[in-house]
Amino acid sequence: MDYNIIFCSFILFIQLTLPVDASVPLVINTWAFTQATEKAWEKILSEHNNLEAIEAGCTKCEELQCDGTVGYGGSPDEDGESTLDALMFDGKTMDMGAVGGLRRVKNVISVAKHVLEHTEHSLLVGDLATKFAVGMGFREEDLSTDKSIQMWKEWKNNKCQPNFWKNVEPNPHGSCGPYKPISENSINFKENWKQPKFNSYNHDTISMIVIDNQHNVAAGTSTNGAKYKIPGRVGDSPIPGAGAYADNSVGAAVATGDGDVMMRFLPSFLAVEEMRRGKRPKEAAQIAINRIVERYPKFFGAVIAVNMKGEYSAACNGMKAFPFSVVNNELQHVTVQEVSC
Repeated sequence: MDYNIIFCSFILFIQLTLPVDASVPLVINTWAFTQATEKAWEKILSEHNNLEAIEAGCTKCEELQCDGTVGYGGSPDEDGESTLDALMFDGKTMDMGAVGGLRRVKNVISVAKHVLEHTEHSLLVGDLATKFAVGMGFREEDLSTDKSIQMWKEWKNNKCQPNFWKNVEPNPHGSCGPYKPISENSINFKENWKQPKFNSYNHDTISMIVIDNQHNVAAGTSTNGAKYKIPGRVGDSPIPGAGAYADNSVGAAVATGDGDVMMRFLPSFLAVEEMRRGKRPKEAAQIAINRIVERYPKFFGAVIAVNMKGEYSAACNGMKAFPFSVVNNELQHVTVQEVSC
């Protein structure tokens, strides 16, 4: 009897009969940006690298200018310029790369990846981030389009409404400025400001989590920020723990929405830490949202949380329902799911 053949056949039988982990690999991202999800899924299946998958997925959204709030030619600031923010966070190494207020370079998620892979820094900003990108071989070019320029002109003709100023004169509700601060003793102090309206078109960050088949997790974000922001503004997307956070020992979380408010609460970090304490993704995401709602009841935003078992869920506020795109081995195809807020 050939025991070698029997042994090999037994090993083959075990390999064929062991259950396949249907939960990983997994790709999940904010909003119904399904083409981005699909591109990331293709990459994770072919190259088994979660960072490459995040870069591919977010790049697709940048190219598509998803909802006008990702990539070039969207969300012009007060000067009519589009600037970009992005983050890539590696849960295996706890290393990250990010850029904020990137000017004149389209491929913002790839620039963030270069910060991660080629520097010991975590975050580069503004014109000097552009200088870094050009030095790494990226093309410098105008990010404005006819559409973004027209959007900005209409905003200017509408007396710069809405805007993000408060406690200034002339009254920002009916003027484009230039503005000067008013005295704290003024009767108008803290009264001449109304929070701008945020919705799914102002703004939709693509925030993505990928778990590979080795159970390594990474997260990333890409956005062009809030429409008509004050030049120099950077939102939550490139801030670790705000826009995204990942840890191989727990899972990952990402956020989208009113970044100026959300970054004050580090919702992605909080959701991951709640999962570390034993909470399921749904409860962890809801705790992160509730923490913000306690102080800003009408804020607009959402959090997605994923644990290392591949279980996922989301929570939201300020909208009727929040859609997200997801695919794993069980689903086989990208699907859009949603949670009620």
